[in-house]
Amino acid sequence: MKLQLTLTNWQSYSRLMRLEKPIGTFLLLWPTYWALWLASGGMPEWSMLLVFTLGVVLMRAAGCVINDYADRNFDGAVERTKQRPLATGEVSPTEALQLFVLLLVLSALLLLLLDWRSAALSLVAVLLAASYPFMKRITHLPQVVLGAAFSWGMVMSFMAIQGQLPLLVWLLYAANLLWTVAYDTFYAMVDKDDDEKIGVKSTARLFGKYNLWVIALLQLGALALLEWAGALAGLGWPFSVALLLVLLLFMQQHRMARTGREGCFRAFLQNHYVGLVIFIGIVAGQMFV
Repeated sequence: MKLQLTLTNWQSYSRLMRLEKPIGTFLLLWPTYWALWLASGGMPEWSMLLVFTLGVVLMRAAGCVINDYADRNFDGAVERTKQRPLATGEVSPTEALQLFVLLLVLSALLLLLLDWRSAALSLVAVLLAASYPFMKRITHLPQVVLGAAFSWGMVMSFMAIQGQLPLLVWLLYAANLLWTVAYDTFYAMVDKDDDEKIGVKSTARLFGKYNLWVIALLQLGALALLEWAGALAGLGWPFSVALLLVLLLFMQQHRMARTGREGCFRAFLQNHYVGLVIFIGIVAGQMFV
């Protein structure tokens, strides 16, 4: 296959990777930071912080590219996505695939700085990231696959730092999975009408009129698991206060979502602050308890 990537088209590649929309990177980065700080018992080594931060940026970009490649025949029919580079023809499918491979290669180079067990776990991350976009064709639960993918960096973090996977990391994993399904259902509610027309499946279509009720249950489940994780890690009252603030943020999200599609999108975006507040709660719990 002839190399089609060219520097003259870098602006289109940047938009394909959503570099101008960092919300997805933050939603992937905060849980990874939760795990890095908890696995290290405080500030992790700079090498670990750099490897996992760069890994998050590269893998999120790769996920966006393969997502748009999978949706290239559908995005043009959806109002929110009709101007994406693959939908408009600014980037060819071959260019997208080559960019995806390049991002995976760059991510693989980071693995040279980790032990072999962490590197082996990365194969699961690649499989989840690559399969998620295609799940919309076969199941109404693609958000669960996304949650599994967005949570895997925590598993790799614990393995890289502790060389083991204790109960704590699986509590974090389950909590983050529930949280991801919740906020990505808000996101899917924005496209629900368009998805129904073109046959794309989602939790928003599955839950239907019960969307907000199910999202609330998922959010409460995530909070319960995080409280358990905080108790196990000995984070004490600062972390519990952070989770109370998160509960208030969740309540605000539901008020936003009741106003319509734009409100659902704003509720989705606000989850960046949820991840940040939980991170602050972890750091505060480690410092003051």
